[in-house]
Amino acid sequence: MPVLCSSCAGKRAVLKRPKTGHSLCKECFFWAFEEEVHQTIVAAQLFKSGESVGIAASGGKDSTVLAHVMKLLNERYSYGLELTLLSVDEGITGYRDDSLETVKRNQQQYELPLKIVSYEELYGWTMDAIVKQVGLKNNCTFCGVFRRQALDRGALMLKVDKICTGHNADDVAETVLMNILRGDIARLRRCTAISTASEGDGVVPRCKPLKYAYEKEIVLYAYFKKLDYFSTECIYSPNAYRGYARTFLKDLESVRPSSIIDVIHSGENLSVRDGVRMPVQGTCARCGYISSQALCKSCVLLEGLNRGLPKLGIGKHHRLHHKILSQEPLTEKEERKLKAVEF
Repeated sequence: MPVLCSSCAGKRAVLKRPKTGHSLCKECFFWAFEEEVHQTIVAAQLFKSGESVGIAASGGKDSTVLAHVMKLLNERYSYGLELTLLSVDEGITGYRDDSLETVKRNQQQYELPLKIVSYEELYGWTMDAIVKQVGLKNNCTFCGVFRRQALDRGALMLKVDKICTGHNADDVAETVLMNILRGDIARLRRCTAISTASEGDGVVPRCKPLKYAYEKEIVLYAYFKKLDYFSTECIYSPNAYRGYARTFLKDLESVRPSSIIDVIHSGENLSVRDGVRMPVQGTCARCGYISSQALCKSCVLLEGLNRGLPKLGIGKHHRLHHKILSQEPLTEKEERKLKAVEF
């Protein structure tokens, strides 16, 4: 016997929401999903009328759903926002070039302007070239650091007031687990924040409208809406540390569906005892980007690549920053130590 929608009770249910367990028809699911995102935006006061907002667009399910829902809600509730798609081309042949084609189609479908910035343009390196140097073990470190700064640089070019990203509930919960496992208290304190204030010149405030949306529901929304998105995983990410946290979280979710939200709430309510030393945020002496060290991570990684010592940016080598700043050559002992550690 067909199950009726538990919301309207008039149509046949086509899915059971992973987040709540409710059986819903397509139309009621669309409305529930969109209204939850709207309530998240309103409750956190993420935007102000008249603001220019850059939507980080990769062509994947999360950013495609984000672009679709942001445009829809902006019109439905008269947010008064000026929306622009912002994409980063990391230079990954067979992956990013294909996904950017999806972004370009989204631009036409949603009638939104699009800006693309590339690693090659900003740093003189593509991820393909970086992987040839560093291999597949720590390549995600380079990509993550460069992409974050690239988004800020693109946002400054567009002169937007804010960037919104497609980070969903699963992403946030995974990040909480990763920071706990790494003992990274500084990042643990801020990783659950739904928005970040401006952290200095060159850094544009960010927000996560999909923070409480389950990944499974984003997939269902994209599927039933027949949205055009790119579904292939990055070819360089099979060994990423996040993958292990994701597998663990999925195992927890299979036993207790509320585990994702539970982990997020735990992260939101964690506090650090008095007396614990936290990094003091400053600016990079070379590029002016935010950094708790003399040089930001991006400049150190880039210096290592340009010197043929990619390991320079992996791990703790802050004592070498003064040599990088002064363009002083490393000693043979320092070079041997960096080259001796395998990626």
